[in-house]
Amino acid sequence: MTESAPDARLPEALHLSNGDATDVPGTGLARRVVYWRDVLHEGPVPEVAPAELRRLRVDYLTTGRSAEREATMRAFSERDQAVEDNRDGEYVLWFEADLYDQLQIAEILARLAALGVPAGRVTLICIGEYPGIARFGGLGQLTAEQLRELPATKACARLTPAALELATRAWAAFRAPTPEGLAGIAATRLGELRFLGEAFDRLGREYPSTRDGLSLAERRMLAAVAAGAPDAGTAFARAGARETRVFMGDRTCFERMEGLARGPHPLLDLDPPGGPVTRATRLRLTETGAQVLDGRADQVTLNGVDRWIGGVHLRGHQVPWRWNEATETVTPA
Repeated sequence: MTESAPDARLPEALHLSNGDATDVPGTGLARRVVYWRDVLHEGPVPEVAPAELRRLRVDYLTTGRSAEREATMRAFSERDQAVEDNRDGEYVLWFEADLYDQLQIAEILARLAALGVPAGRVTLICIGEYPGIARFGGLGQLTAEQLRELPATKACARLTPAALELATRAWAAFRAPTPEGLAGIAATRLGELRFLGEAFDRLGREYPSTRDGLSLAERRMLAAVAAGAPDAGTAFARAGARETRVFMGDRTCFERMEGLARGPHPLLDLDPPGGPVTRATRLRLTETGAQVLDGRADQVTLNGVDRWIGGVHLRGHQVPWRWNEATETVTPA
């Protein structure tokens, strides 16, 4: 910590967290809690005005589930209004080390900086591990009592202007229409935001590789099937076990598997065919899939891509940016 735990301030602050699986209310330290339910590393996050970004994110998150759109838009609007209405007060952020959370932290801190909130009124509680938990998955694994102890540990820090400045740069780099700024954030080290660089490095690895046109997540899915995973649920678990941090949920993973089974040259066969993929869907690597996994063919060249990574829209059979296996950076193709 940068100073003694701000316990006296905590109940009056606006508390922000990634989801209600984290029992912040149960700690007794928070009267107001807002949840930031957005998978920012999936779908479009371009550099547009806040209201337009909110609409784009809601449209993406509720695709195929139109009945949920109104409730999701209301929740996002109330979330954003709560952050703005509290601009003269304190904020406490409860988050984790993975990419999902680090992008949410960047967005929130960039918004607070734009609102003119002084860094000293923002407290960040962020961990990537917890004693006694071998593979820590998130704050939702902790009891309310364990969460209550975190403000008195090194996981808790009142932020400095340098942290708000870095978060603002990170958020801008993520939303930019080209990815040149990602490497600079990945290389940055700041104690208050100690997981941000690692998260941006992992983000870069989701660009199609120069080796095979696959993102790292896609390669791990195919490798799990090649190694004998009989169904989507098993492949999801085995691919996830290769990640340093929790990376994606099962629904997102299954949607990626559906994508790998489409196109003129499918990399996966599904049983039953056609999707949607569920945990029980049986998977088989096609001959083309084996060639791509071995680096003898390129997924983007064969099947094309239509995917957003932040503000970058990758589309077609030739893309301008790739993850360069030699330099471990995103470079022009």
